[in-house]
This record gives sequence, structure tokens and C-alpha cells, in this order.
Amino acid sequence: MSKSSRRKIAVVAVGGNSLIKDKQHRTVADQYAAAGESMTHIAGMIEAGWDVVITHGNGPQVGFILRRVELSLHELHPVPLDSCGADTQGAIGYMFQRALYNEFLLRGLDKKSATVVTQVLVDRNDPAFQNPSKPIGSFMDEGTASERSKKEGWAVVEDAGRGWRRVVPSPLPVRIIEQDAIQSLIGDGFVVIGVGGGGIPVVEDEKGKLTGIEAVIDKDFASALLANSIQADLLLISTAVEKVALNFNKPDQQWIDRMTLAEAKKHLADGQFGKGSMEPKIRAIVGFLERGGKEALITDPVNIELALEGKTGTRIVTS
Repeated sequence: MSKSSRRKIAVVAVGGNSLIKDKQHRTVADQYAAAGESMTHIAGMIEAGWDVVITHGNGPQVGFILRRVELSLHELHPVPLDSCGADTQGAIGYMFQRALYNEFLLRGLDKKSATVVTQVLVDRNDPAFQNPSKPIGSFMDEGTASERSKKEGWAVVEDAGRGWRRVVPSPLPVRIIEQDAIQSLIGDGFVVIGVGGGGIPVVEDEKGKLTGIEAVIDKDFASALLANSIQADLLLISTAVEKVALNFNKPDQQWIDRMTLAEAKKHLADGQFGKGSMEPKIRAIVGFLERGGKEALITDPVNIELALEGKTGTRIVTS
């Protein structure tokens, strides 16, 4: 299929936290219900003519697996972090596939979806390995944290007065290992779910063999790299807010409809965006645009279709 005749391709990044509405709705059934809401709006996007690759976060879901591991150590073997990532890619992908199948059936759309368990190459010399920063797993008291640090070789930190947690490196993604499989599925008309949780981080040895590692890749950075790799026309980050704001939660808060690459870089330099929330999303988009991406869009799930029509959301373009 030629570039000129194909449908437009979008990578849509869905947050892992978006599957959990609150502490009272964390079961698998609750997560499926939340997934169904997001997939309804993505199905509308597909019906409007887009080919879509869906990526997703997995932080809470990996946390649940790690907690189960902790509670069963007296009886069962531990599960390494890369396998936890693979487990969540399959489980969340299944939720999305089932929700999409049912939504396509309802709309009379002849579409199918498929999940690709996705490995993402990182540089074994990435500086992040010298500075683990991504909290994972349960909170611990200081004594338990010290014991696990000595026994398991964990890096641990005190987390905002709430207790101690394990931290792992968060290296930058370098290459999507299953990129060709994802592209082939898109070409065959599939909606693809891939790069879940930022992908399973792997490193290469001198012979090119892959080894899984204990790390977490930022899912927005990985989604942006995937979007560049498959020459997507749009990177859409679905998050908790309808639009990006300057001076967020301050009296002079200002919602942004449109932002250029230069403006985004200036706002980042000015510290406008929260480090644990909007900043990595904007940084991922900056990287996408600097590597040749066309445009990006940030909005919440319910407004995806309106944002694509230019009626809401924050659109970020090269100039």
C-alpha cells in the first residue's frame, strides 16, 4: 500500500491508571469496564477512517502482580519485572481486544484487533542504570526496605513520607523489536495493541542476543518512538485532562488549544508541567516532532472524537 493511498495511522497512548477509576474499582471486571469506555471512543476514531495502534500504561497492574508475589513467597517463586510486564501486556491487551470486538460488532464494523507482546531495546550504558528512579511495588517500613536491599540488591528510597519503595532504572527506548510485526498487522487491517507499559525492556549482548532487564520504560516515550518508527500521522496521548494548561491549578490557569514545538520546548524549560504527570507527555511529543512526526494531540478519552475534529484537546505541531 502506497503512503498516498493508505488510511491515516495514529498511535493512541492510553494510561494504565485510566483503567482504575478509584480504590473501590480495581478488580479485573472494573478494569474491563473502564477499558470498554476508552475503546468506545477509539472505535469511533477507527470508524472515522483512522488505522490505530493502541499503547497503554501498566503501573498499577504490575504493582498488583508484585504484591501477589510478595504474599506468596513462602510457597511460590518470585516473578522478574520483565515477566510482570509481559503478563500485563497480555492481560490488558485481552481486555482491549474483547472490548473492541464487541464495539465493532455493535457498530457493524468489519475490523479485528490483535495484541503484540512487545520488547523494546534500551542501551545497557544508559545513564538511568546508575540512577534508579522509578518506584515500583509495595510500600515498606525502613527495616524491611533495608533487608530487601541487602538480600535482593534492590535500590530503595523513602517516598514522600508514605514509606519506602523499591526503585528501578527508567532508560530511554532505542528500538521497537516487534516493529515489523506491528506494521504488517496494520497493513492487513488490524487494530494493533502493542508496546504495553512502555514495552518489555531488553538489552543486546555483543552477539545481538536479547536479555530482559529489571527496568521500566516510560510508555509515552516508547509510544512516541513507535509512532516515528511506523511513520504514524498522529500521536494521541489520552490522559486525565481535556486539554493541557499553563499555570495548572493556579488562579491564572490558561488552557491551551494549540502549541508549536518551539512553544512546547519553552514551556518545558520554564517548568510549566508537572514532573510526574504532564512533563513526560510533552517531552515525548517534543521527541516525536523533532524526529519527523507531523502532529500530536492530548485529551481525555471521552473527548477523543471531538479533539480529532478540532473542537477540543491540545494540538501540538512543528510550527
